[in-house]
Amino acid sequence: MNQVIYLDNAATTPVNEEVLKEMLPWYAEFYGNPSSHYSIGYETKEAIDKAREQVAKALNCQPNEVYFTSCGTESDNWAIKGSAFQLAPKGKKHLITSSIEHHAVLHSMKALEKQGFEVTYLPVDSKGVVSPADLQAAIRPDTALVSIMMANNEIGTIEPIAELGAICREKGVWFHTDAVQAAGTIPIDVQAMNIDMLSLSAHKFNGPKGCGVLYIRKGVLPLNHLDGGGQEHRRRAGTENIAGIVGLGKALEMAVSHLDEKAAHQKQLRDYVVNRILTNISDTRLNGDPENRLPGNANISFLALEGETILLDLDMHGICCSTGSACNSDSLDPSHVLLAIGLPHEIAHGTMRFSFGPQNTMKDAETLCDVLEKIIPQRRAMSPIWNTLK
Repeated sequence: MNQVIYLDNAATTPVNEEVLKEMLPWYAEFYGNPSSHYSIGYETKEAIDKAREQVAKALNCQPNEVYFTSCGTESDNWAIKGSAFQLAPKGKKHLITSSIEHHAVLHSMKALEKQGFEVTYLPVDSKGVVSPADLQAAIRPDTALVSIMMANNEIGTIEPIAELGAICREKGVWFHTDAVQAAGTIPIDVQAMNIDMLSLSAHKFNGPKGCGVLYIRKGVLPLNHLDGGGQEHRRRAGTENIAGIVGLGKALEMAVSHLDEKAAHQKQLRDYVVNRILTNISDTRLNGDPENRLPGNANISFLALEGETILLDLDMHGICCSTGSACNSDSLDPSHVLLAIGLPHEIAHGTMRFSFGPQNTMKDAETLCDVLEKIIPQRRAMSPIWNTLK
């Protein structure tokens, strides 16, 4: 097989060589516990402080508002459950989210429903956009938290976060956004966007796996999710993942400093693939907002085919992509995101997500299209569904 063409950057990304180089000394050469009061402990504490400043600069917040976690899922759980349990004694047991959130959010909400909380799931339009008017109407006196993702991990639609956050700020309701797909890819300013809490994960922007962040605005006090020592300003216990934190800070700093260049490159590849597929392969459709979407995301449905079949065919040609979220890849059910935007089951099942990263080239995009233009007609010729349609 030829060299692998990796087009699943929405699932995870390779660690940048400069990031890896920055991380390596913190595994063995500088190994002190940051809580220890001697020189090698102070060295690791300074490394964490530097990374915290890098994240704060990228998000436009204060370093003491940045809390390191193990991943985006932990950050989401902390923000949602911590807020719910903090505000429940005040009679606020209502939460609001959208129908297209990542399962880290949706399953957290379902877990809270089992404990007596009420959750409103806002619908989205055919592009996957949450309506600010719907949010305005859904907020009640007992609403504790609103959690709406910044950009969807499957269809790439970017939500009107600043407007949604402004509504929550006006109503005095805490506002959390899952920015795992957005961080390091589109500009983020937590002040301008009225964000109270924000989740991100390093492995989505060429950093290491196993390290994330929860931004918590000063004055917002979700209950601690992990109890133990006094790490992370006594808010998140556990000995810090020094190398991971160093890598996260470096990766985010690099991603933000090259944001426009990175976005332009990924958008060029995305648009080439979308335009060529929709032009040269019949009965295909682009899902999500055609304009207001992540620069590297192309989510395309192929009528009368199964996504898993296309996935395996592409893998045989050395091309890696996905049928949706990697966190739900073992499920045979159609994507809840695609169903939420109105796709019928038979079309949702035949959907592929191609997500481009900085390492991808125009040659990768051309090869993908060459292969699809070959395998889609072949598979349709064998499809009884296709034959009945035609």
